[in-house]
Amino acid sequence: MRRTDGGVDREALTAAIRARWSDVEVDSTHRSEVRSSCWYFETESGPGEAYLHQDGTCLYLDVWQEDAAWLAVVFRRLAPADLDLIFCDEGYNFDARLRPEATDVELTALMNDAGLGAALAIGTSKSFKPAAEMSS
Repeated sequence: MRRTDGGVDREALTAAIRARWSDVEVDSTHRSEVRSSCWYFETESGPGEAYLHQDGTCLYLDVWQEDAAWLAVVFRRLAPADLDLIFCDEGYNFDARLRPEATDVELTALMNDAGLGAALAIGTSKSFKPAAEMSS
């Protein structure tokens, strides 16, 4: 897998997203450091989008819970095992360390407990300080 600065490979992430949402629109126009690649798709709950930081270590999400949890698990599995990732909401009111063995069921339960909807992010622990560890 080709990576940039130890992050997730864009092509591998695109393939995973396309496997779930075949009509995904991919925009590879580098708009900013945090929007180096964007994906737009239609979910069962409505429109969704995700965009990748240029170093491949952060994915920003604007999707509902079940799709956010699925994307978080996919991103974790595509990321290097030693990359410490945090799953959080946009206001950093909710965060959890994203373990390599995390499941979308666990993440959805955590989001439900926190009363979250959409607009979440996955990033390195250098950017986020988690309040809760994902349970084993």
